[in-house]
Amino acid sequence: MIAFEKVGKTYPDGTAAVEEFSLEIASHETVVLVGTSGSGKTTLLRMVNRMVDPTSGRVTIDGDDVAGLDPVRLRRSIGYVMQASGLLPHRSVLDNITTVPVLTGSSRRAARPRALELMATVGLDPALASRYPSQLSGGQQQRVGVARALAADPNILLMDEPFGAVDPIVRAELQHEMRRLQQDLRKTTVFVTHDIDEAFLLGDRVVILRPGGVIAQVGTPQEILAAPADDFVRSFVGADRGARTLHVEEVGGRRIVVDADGRAAGVLTADGPAAAVGPDSMGDRADVGRRGAEPRT
Repeated sequence: MIAFEKVGKTYPDGTAAVEEFSLEIASHETVVLVGTSGSGKTTLLRMVNRMVDPTSGRVTIDGDDVAGLDPVRLRRSIGYVMQASGLLPHRSVLDNITTVPVLTGSSRRAARPRALELMATVGLDPALASRYPSQLSGGQQQRVGVARALAADPNILLMDEPFGAVDPIVRAELQHEMRRLQQDLRKTTVFVTHDIDEAFLLGDRVVILRPGGVIAQVGTPQEILAAPADDFVRSFVGADRGARTLHVEEVGGRRIVVDADGRAAGVLTADGPAAAVGPDSMGDRADVGRRGAEPRT
């Protein structure tokens, strides 16, 4: 479990990036921090692996204050994926993925079979193993970044706007790949984004932040859409947008979910949420939030 206990961060110039933020993240849970620039979301994420130290309060992992842990060892034990992938340009894909295992004592020879497995896990052709980052597309680079973050089998995965630098089509592919990985691997994940649709797609819980790291609302995507805490949240999530306001129409004997603009969003079935009819449809997001009754530890 990760716990933020009244953490704050004030920089030397007096800028208060975060003010008294408190939150608990359960093991195996994916929590998405979402907000505009200046909301402190990246600062909070980087407090977990001590890339940023709070000026007040504390962050704990399974009860241990991270301030008392060696920062290098801590970072090597936590997977970290950033927006620009951060790959080492002079190393092959395979060697990029094996970076952390090698740093923690594994031989390259021992680490490479696991790296090849991870390439398959994140949807990369093993034939790309000998290529260099400059020879890959943006989406492929991000997949390598995810594989590298998973290489040491960390319990915690930090993702700082990892899909923000790729085009919308590739971004959608990566988002759905991320959902699959969450279901298969069940890492404790902190994900940062400014995109509320991405937050609702990926988060078990979503934390909407005001400037300064002030929590506007915490809840499942369903809870937030059903009952926005205030006008700020309502506006941020677009609760009154046509794509959010859905109703059911019967067409040819089937119940079709339609948005306020009359656009089909999905097919309503008797045994589950609406099934998507297109990659941009809201029906594709009908099952976001807590995915079934997964046990928590």
